Amino acid sequence: MESMEIPILDLANTNLENLIQELKKAFIEVGFVYLKNTDINQQEVEKVMLVSKKFFCLPEDMKKPFSRGSFSCNVNHGWVSLETESLNPSRPGDLKEAYNITSLSGDNNWPSEGVEDFRDVHVSFFLRCKDLSLRVLRLMALGLDLEPEVFLNTHKHIGSAVNATTLRSLYYPPVNSTCVKENQLRCGEHSDYGSITLLFQSTESGLQVLNRAGEYVSAPSIPGTVLVNIADLMQRWTSDVFMSAAHRVLLPPAGDSSTRQSLAFFVHPDDEAMISCFDGSDKYPPINSVDYLLSRFDDTYGKKLAVV
Repeated sequence: MESMEIPILDLANTNLENLIQELKKAFIEVGFVYLKNTDINQQEVEKVMLVSKKFFCLPEDMKKPFSRGSFSCNVNHGWVSLETESLNPSRPGDLKEAYNITSLSGDNNWPSEGVEDFRDVHVSFFLRCKDLSLRVLRLMALGLDLEPEVFLNTHKHIGSAVNATTLRSLYYPPVNSTCVKENQLRCGEHSDYGSITLLFQSTESGLQVLNRAGEYVSAPSIPGTVLVNIADLMQRWTSDVFMSAAHRVLLPPAGDSSTRQSLAFFVHPDDEAMISCFDGSDKYPPINSVDYLLSRFDDTYGKKLAVV
């Protein structure tokens, strides 16, 4: 089935009302949309990927000091090693590494040996993604005929210790298809946890999105675009008007030794935000933002690793 089921919208569209309605339609019908002319250019994306790949290619003993769970600033900050996560807990561990940036604090221990620009490049890109995500959240509110700032009011602290928004650099190393465990994927089927996600991909394919007909369709890299999707808290928030969609990353074809990279910006409401159905219904009970996130981490990592 064709990937064009996921629409491509121009964020520079001067017809604002048309853009708002097209974005709303995409999030209702697909849960995903490509945006172009976002002000984040391909060179910026490639620079972050280049720096992060240098880190992922370091020996494991140089990466271990930066492991997720070893930072006091945030339980989710830091490096995640190969097969540590099972985003679909029924499958073996995912064949990917990640580096999560949830805190921009200069006090953190940042990778520097062999990757001198790591902190500056990632923090700069985090802030670029923050600006874009707030633009998208504002358009989403307008599409629902809500006050333009309604979502922004609960995303005031992105980049601080009281908001879980995360820039995640993902690295999928070459796969030896003869050594893969049964049912193992590069990234198991899952939906995202927070409000929305911005995704920038390298050219290698593999990402698939579950459409409303229950079929997986390809979501390839389109240079110069960002792929934006609805996450689970937003689905609760909007009483299923905006729907999150499951997605996964397949193994490469046998004999394909290429690596894959992506940059995911997972946007979360502020930790203390209470998420209630915007229409006043009781379709989903109110839930605290950070409590919901930690419950999802339990599923992904196992309870021992999910809490400090």
